[in-house]
Amino acid sequence: MTPTTIDRDADRDTDPAAGVLDALRSALSPEQVRTGALDVAAMAHDASHYGFTPRAVVTPHSADDVARVLRAATAARTPVTFRSGGTSLSGQASTDGLLVDTRRRFTGVEVLDGGLRVRCQPGITLRQVNTRLARYGRRLGPDPASELACTIGGVVANNSSGMAAGTTQTAYRTLESMVLVLPSGTTLDTGAPDADARLRALEPELHAGLARLRDRVRGDERLRRVVEQQFSMKNTMGYGVNAFLDHDDPVELLAHLVIGSEGTLAFVAEVTLRTVPALPFAATGLLVFDDVTAATHALAPLVRSGAGAVELLDAASLRVAQADPQAADVTRAIDVDRHTALLVEYAAGSADELAGVVAAADPVLAGLGTSVPVAPLTRDAAARARLWRTRKGLYTAVAGARAPGTTALLEDVVVPLDVLPGTVADLTRLLDRHGYDEAVVFGHAKDANLHFMITPRLDDRRELDTYARFTDDLVDLVLGRGGSLKAEHGTGRIMAPFVRRQYGDDLYDVMVEVKRLCDPHGVLNPGVVLDEDPEAHLRNLKVSPPVHPELDRCVECGYCEPSCPSRDVTTTPRQRIVVLREIAVATPERRAELVRDYDYAAVQTCAADSLCVTACPVGIDTGRVMKGFRADGHGPAAQAGGAAVARHWGTVSTGLRAGLGVATALPPAVTAAASRAARAVLGTDTVPLVGADLPGPGSRRGAVASGASPDDAAVVLFASCTGSLFGPAETPAEAPNEKPSATGAAGLGASRAFLALCERAGLPVAIPDGIDGLCCGTPWSSRATPPVTT
Repeated sequence: MTPTTIDRDADRDTDPAAGVLDALRSALSPEQVRTGALDVAAMAHDASHYGFTPRAVVTPHSADDVARVLRAATAARTPVTFRSGGTSLSGQASTDGLLVDTRRRFTGVEVLDGGLRVRCQPGITLRQVNTRLARYGRRLGPDPASELACTIGGVVANNSSGMAAGTTQTAYRTLESMVLVLPSGTTLDTGAPDADARLRALEPELHAGLARLRDRVRGDERLRRVVEQQFSMKNTMGYGVNAFLDHDDPVELLAHLVIGSEGTLAFVAEVTLRTVPALPFAATGLLVFDDVTAATHALAPLVRSGAGAVELLDAASLRVAQADPQAADVTRAIDVDRHTALLVEYAAGSADELAGVVAAADPVLAGLGTSVPVAPLTRDAAARARLWRTRKGLYTAVAGARAPGTTALLEDVVVPLDVLPGTVADLTRLLDRHGYDEAVVFGHAKDANLHFMITPRLDDRRELDTYARFTDDLVDLVLGRGGSLKAEHGTGRIMAPFVRRQYGDDLYDVMVEVKRLCDPHGVLNPGVVLDEDPEAHLRNLKVSPPVHPELDRCVECGYCEPSCPSRDVTTTPRQRIVVLREIAVATPERRAELVRDYDYAAVQTCAADSLCVTACPVGIDTGRVMKGFRADGHGPAAQAGGAAVARHWGTVSTGLRAGLGVATALPPAVTAAASRAARAVLGTDTVPLVGADLPGPGSRRGAVASGASPDDAAVVLFASCTGSLFGPAETPAEAPNEKPSATGAAGLGASRAFLALCERAGLPVAIPDGIDGLCCGTPWSSRATPPVTT
């Protein structure tokens, strides 16, 4: 099999659907429809190993906007894909059509019934929702590892679960209602009292078709048995046809079919979910067994004892974990041979309740036949974090150590619990046979949900052929044991060609009909969930060319994006890296356009605060790299000038205040005209636009007399340069009977307020000697001029 990628450099003006862009700009606004080379390149990658360059990126502001987009796209037969967090792993969030960005505007959340329910829009992250719910002692049921960055839209679209959700706390099981936008433009609130009647009136063929499919599935005993068996496990393969057994009314069938449909049936503009209790008290332990068989035999008693999470780590996982210097002592002490470990956690709503749970579980743990005696479960937060690092650090360790140009491919499957031991053994042998020596196998053991990670180079024909053979063998293994090829990551593109084989022709035909009824013209995410091309999972693979030693480790997971200050202005850390990779493979003409726009959109607008590294699973500091690029752009004269300004900052700041005093004394029209002229010559990023709101000059920081020496001061104030350069917008006069401030800090704005507060609190404040010549260094650090010591 020859690796293929999307033709990123075709003449996009020849697109037969180009007219849809004019229609969208008319229906929305030009700013909501972006087609620039960098705009589309930044959205060409998600967390999966597939790559598509969208025709345009559309940013709707409301459900009505989405309806307009879908009507226009349906009329033009143009593909539409929705993306929010972009953390999905199976290729369901990329397109060469219209990519609809729902992360920026759909961020509403409303807590209902004292936290028992919550209404969310698709762009808000799971963590943000759970933060709102925490005060009520509640949380959402799904708990995927990507909760920092994944959004409600993705949680619903993929029917996400996680370590503790199992099959009972997913979006499917906790759904109350949703607001849907269908490809026709019909908007429907499934929670409305007349929702089913409204669906019948507005979409009669869809309403009748869903009822007909319901009766077909229920009336065929063989189909019922297949559905019941498949959905007794965690299962996100194909459409959730279990809805035909679980619900009666077509509107409820539609709502539950949309869950897990990966944006192929409708857009979820809003969803109301029932919440579950948050259990803040926990006790954790690592149980080590001789082999996987012994470990899996322990699962039933562990589940009966009330364990909320039971995570499996195979021998390869344990060896990887032992290399981590921060690993727990119990992990590092294992003399790993064929050992398998179970990370077990019990949780409760109070300390007393947890004590009772642990006391009941202790004799169960002691009788499990572990390789080493079971240590007491720990409730210490730091110790628990080290134990969980054993499990959660696997992805970091393997992905971060992979060779440049390779792909970190994380997969998941599920089998019936009774065949889990043999499946783990056979999967390990399968990985070895295909040369994936670095692979680790782990997963949610109580659900028999296995994860494994490999790092192939998918732009190499031989490695792609190996991956294709491995995938075929994996399908044989999992389906031969009655399992599902997808437990929680979604079918996407990676398993779409195998849906028919997993369910059989009859149920596959039911799924095809569901798609036809909801999306008659096939515009929603084509190629995702269902695809008759047997090699579709091997096409449109993205490449990861080396671009920078610090950035090459990036797996494009998107965890960095929620913390990025520029995420809604220009680009995110992931997008800064993605565009560099796109530049590396672009044609000369496209490369020139990308390079031209990259400086502003990526380098100059990066906040350079390095918050991204705190969320990055492989420890990439994109901010530091962008500062390096800024430094590379400074010539010797700029570097020397920056150093000179730093060494004489006291004189410079005095001159700046004087200049500001002159500017504010002039008529506003004069200063505005002068600033516009200067911006025309020196550039808009160099000279600010001055208006009537220009503040006056501030006072020197050293003008403050605190009345305290450094030895007896309770507080040392290192006031900001900004407060000394610019005066406050308004300085109210002292009240007639108010004692004047002993600090003499008039005109210092924020510093004055802080000093007044300290004075009232009786806290003496010291101001460092020579402060007028000192600076914290942030302007030089962020602009990447050389550090200067004065």
